[in-house]
Amino acid sequence: MTPPTIDTDQRYTFVLEVVGRTLGNFASVQGLEATVQVFEYREGGNNDLVHRLPGAVSYPNLVLSGGMMTPALSSWFRETRLGATRQEVTLTLSADGQVVRRWSFADAFPVRWVGPTFDAGSGRVGAEVVEIAHGGLTELPT
Repeated sequence: MTPPTIDTDQRYTFVLEVVGRTLGNFASVQGLEATVQVFEYREGGNNDLVHRLPGAVSYPNLVLSGGMMTPALSSWFRETRLGATRQEVTLTLSADGQVVRRWSFADAFPVRWVGPTFDAGSGRVGAEVVEIAHGGLTELPT
């Protein structure tokens, strides 16, 4: 099976939303993965066979960068620190305004925010970074 190709002439962006609020637009995302723990079980008396059984699934934190957040992100960050419940987060990948793929992240909450960096000598403003812990991901229909 050949993996799909990506048209590099299109402008891709990730949009992060929580409870109907847009948190920001980003150019880069890390952490779209799931890992299944594997348990090995050796059958007694049979040294040629090892049963490999699936265990728990783990998910790394979602890290979004290359963008600027909206004030809704700082509100969500503050609400979480004050004891608000975890929320479902939706991440949408768009190409030139058309939805390509969507994911939902259960029980999500922000764990790190890095504000924009400033370099007075160059006049450039760096993009913000947000890291989100979650309890699992599901791909949504587009």
